[in-house]
Amino acid sequence: MAQLIANRRDIEFVLYEQMEVETLLKEKKYTGLNRKMIDMLISEAANLGIKEILPTWAEGDREGVGFESGNVSTPECFKRPHQLIREGGWVSLAEKTELGGQGLPHVVACALREYLHGANSVLISFACFGHGTGKMIELYGTETQKRLFLTKLYTGEWAGTMLLTEPQAGSDVGALTTSAVKNPDGTYSLSGNKIFISNGDHDLSENIIHPVLARVEGAAKGAKGISIFIVPKIWVNDDGSLGEPNDIVCTGIEEKMGTHGSPTCSMALGSKGICRGLLLGKANQGMRIMFKMMNEARLYVGYMGFVFSSVAYMYGLSYAKERLQGKDLSAGKDPEAAQVPIIRHPDVRRMLTWMKAHVEGMRSFVYYVYSRFDRAACAGTDSEKERYNEQIALLTPVVKAYCATRGFEVCIQAMQVYGGYGYIRDYPPEQLARDCKLMSIFEGTDGIQAMDLLGRKLGMKNGAVFMDFLGEIKKTIAMARDVRGLDDLAEKLEGATEKLGETAMHIGMQAMSPEIKTAFSFAHPFLMAMGDVCMAWMLLWRAVAAGPKLDDIVNGKKGETRSEIVRHDASAAFYDGQLKTAAHYIETLLPETLGKMEGILRGNQSTVTMDERAFG
Repeated sequence: MAQLIANRRDIEFVLYEQMEVETLLKEKKYTGLNRKMIDMLISEAANLGIKEILPTWAEGDREGVGFESGNVSTPECFKRPHQLIREGGWVSLAEKTELGGQGLPHVVACALREYLHGANSVLISFACFGHGTGKMIELYGTETQKRLFLTKLYTGEWAGTMLLTEPQAGSDVGALTTSAVKNPDGTYSLSGNKIFISNGDHDLSENIIHPVLARVEGAAKGAKGISIFIVPKIWVNDDGSLGEPNDIVCTGIEEKMGTHGSPTCSMALGSKGICRGLLLGKANQGMRIMFKMMNEARLYVGYMGFVFSSVAYMYGLSYAKERLQGKDLSAGKDPEAAQVPIIRHPDVRRMLTWMKAHVEGMRSFVYYVYSRFDRAACAGTDSEKERYNEQIALLTPVVKAYCATRGFEVCIQAMQVYGGYGYIRDYPPEQLARDCKLMSIFEGTDGIQAMDLLGRKLGMKNGAVFMDFLGEIKKTIAMARDVRGLDDLAEKLEGATEKLGETAMHIGMQAMSPEIKTAFSFAHPFLMAMGDVCMAWMLLWRAVAAGPKLDDIVNGKKGETRSEIVRHDASAAFYDGQLKTAAHYIETLLPETLGKMEGILRGNQSTVTMDERAFG
């Protein structure tokens, strides 16, 4: 059952053989942590995920959340596992131990969370959303604010949210109307309405800490005049005790396509005139502070898109191995031929290979980006740390949008593998697809991520950060040339990498010209092309790690052919699968990406020049 929510063999391959996390464990920051401890933590996460969290997945979706007299109730089955998640210290795995975290590397935390999110991402969100709230307070809060809120947020004792969106101010945050007036005691009185607030109210925590974007009375219009405030559901006294309920209430919950166990709330602040909040950071710094949380949340959303895809692939694979339907093509018209598992059919294998390539590529990609946080934390110089942080900044919109999009597509492919059963609520792909679709919309749509990549990230340091990224791919290409059988794949990825650089320069220059609208009409195709190249990079890197291991196995067994060894030896089959997956992606799928980049270079302007009436 554990194999249906996370692939341990592949997790261990990425951690120890591709990312070589044991070299990271030699850093002073991680003294005392070793592979044996990590393996034990993975086992504990699997145990918690399978025994306590997974049983709530379908049940929580069916029961959904309740709303009565301004109060939100969560599925009853969530109560016990939520408590276990908190008590087990699973909320802030990578934060400092003195603040309530576990002090683990971010890349290790990725591995552990696969078992938790893979079992029920909706349930996990109640405990983990407070981490982003806590991170903002850790970075920008006063000592008093840290003392009152930080540990309780990092341990999940108190929950957290983000109150950003308003009916007239979704992606255009600067149009918000929520106001704040300073009180004589230094607090602020807030008034306004927010919508689409994930877990805005619920009964799993005694208090919920809301970061709220609002405009101080008299501040400038637009984004420059926005500040951010800490608004507790229950007021917190100076000694840390809970006071009176604050004037912030849920006025309704949305009926959504998926994530039924998570309340998406409309929130009213100050309807009675007594909503109090604390300024976080300085006035008019709200957007700067909020983006710290948003960038963390965007990586988190991309990670969840990947996790959904991983679970969907494993369910699809399991079903394909068990479902008997049709005869093997090699049997021809033999009426006596037995039915075979559908994994024997070429088209089903095509879908499974497509899913495998993307799931494994995304796992490596997400782990790689999170490992940059670890490398930055252990950097010996400021310039080295800056370089890792720039890599994170460049790749954040790609992780978010690409993994959200491809994650959903993997869920749809899994549904296709199931056939008619995949469309039925009794089978996992249906719920996985519904829940995963939110990831392309949540925390900034895919289009917004593409605009961020083109408008802000490609031009960092006059393009030097992007060129450094291309340089990292070329390092893998160079390593691949030294591995038997990978020369041709390395050459093809090198060509795609050069093409990506050419395309980036073209669209970047176009974005600074009168053809800016044409450039941004291709922003999303460019992001997806960049993500495709990242998949090819990660899969080739996997092949570089796997190739010598397979050779060692083959050379150590005499009297058997390579194919025989692969059939009989699980490790050989795994490593051979890495080589074949890289070959499939680079030979079969990457050419589509080259065509996509060619289309961007041609720069057809139909999208932006078509008269609005022509759309119908």
